Amino acid sequence: MTQRKFMDLLAIPSVDKSIAIVATIPFVIELYRRWVVGNVNFPRAVLGIQLLVIIVVMVLRTAPVRVTPNPWYWLLAFVTTYATLGFSAYAEPGVTLVSPVLGNSLAILSAIIIVYSLLSLGRNIGFIPAQRRLVTRGAYRFVRHPIYTGTFISLFAFVLRAFSPLNLAIALALIASLMLRGVVEEHFLREDPSYAAYLAEVRWRWFPGVG
Repeated sequence: MTQRKFMDLLAIPSVDKSIAIVATIPFVIELYRRWVVGNVNFPRAVLGIQLLVIIVVMVLRTAPVRVTPNPWYWLLAFVTTYATLGFSAYAEPGVTLVSPVLGNSLAILSAIIIVYSLLSLGRNIGFIPAQRRLVTRGAYRFVRHPIYTGTFISLFAFVLRAFSPLNLAIALALIASLMLRGVVEEHFLREDPSYAAYLAEVRWRWFPGVG
């Protein structure tokens, strides 16, 4: 009964808005740090643009219809979100494996995918698995988790521009965790018949024709 009341509380618009504002604080801090430090390469600068878009849509998001009560889902969501942010901010300098043109091109591609996905998702964004309005337009016509697609490419581009064994290991761990997060989100959302129909309509999770 207590858990049910807590879940109902999270669906209140003012509560959800407050949570969204608190959740974006680390993104605001990192965006400000990048602005002050100034000494960033192109992929890091592109990530800064992505942070700005995330901040805006998170603050403007709509309240959820229902939120998962599973604490492990919450933990996975927050760990993957803030670990990815922390990695992009504090990873080792590493060595460059590719030309700046290739590295920057991948960074731009990842930014286009993520920003397009965020704009497609609109005000229905959230970190933890929660049912908001089903989005099937824009990037979500092609794959079910396009934001993760862009993040995978972004991490790949980052490692190519700042390679080290530790950076590679962390990037691979983050990619694996994000893949698991996508599966977990679908497990929760497929309880909604409209989302189950969407799963049948859009076959690919991250890359068309691959998976």
